[in-house]
Amino acid sequence: QVQLVESGGRLVQPGGSLRLSCAASGFTFSSYTMIWVRQAPGKGFEWVSAITGDAGATNYADSVKGRFTISRDNAKNTLYLQMNSLEPQDMAVYYCVSSGYVYWGQGTQVTVSE
Repeated sequence: QVQLVESGGRLVQPGGSLRLSCAASGFTFSSYTMIWVRQAPGKGFEWVSAITGDAGATNYADSVKGRFTISRDNAKNTLYLQMNSLEPQDMAVYYCVSSGYVYWGQGTQVTVSE
């Protein structure tokens, strides 16, 4: 069965960095564009970033462009999100999602606070 398991979320200070990981199984990971989505407290889901199956193209929300980097290792069936210069507005639960929003992970909490 399909599984997406996020990890790496924790408390970090403003300006700090964090790398999230998403371990995928149960589907042909390399064939899928993968997406990071987040949900801040009291808000709806926000699309953050996407990467094509071969990692040939990436895209970012304006709110994170220049600070976040999406990547993947298809040999390890793993998706990553490197987050630098974190801001309080980045505090959210981050979800790993397949293209088409068919498969979702359980989410990992990122807290940005002094």
